[in-house]
Amino acid sequence: MIKQQPLSPEKAKQELLKLRQSIDNIDNALIHILAERFCLTQKVGELKATYQLPPSDPQRESEQIARLREMAKSAHLDPNFAEKFLHFIITEVIQHHKAIAKQKIDKKN
Repeated sequence: MIKQQPLSPEKAKQELLKLRQSIDNIDNALIHILAERFCLTQKVGELKATYQLPPSDPQRESEQIARLREMAKSAHLDPNFAEKFLHFIITEVIQHHKAIAKQKIDKKN
């Protein structure tokens, strides 16, 4: 194994900037992916409200969590973190679905 020479302070700053730019790019992609996901879950909420289905689907949620935990393990990401992240998203989606259902009810009245 080849030992890497320590970076000069200037090179370290450049490397830090480069890494942060990559992180910023990933953050941008995450936001766009989440926006796309929420557009789809909005449509799901509309369907559920139209057909008077419950805003949450515990079986689907459990399956998604198990699937995501496995993906996290494969990607060397803490599965507990992945589960917390998905729980946050699911909770938000359910709130959106409840709001959509309420709007549909309010329009009927």
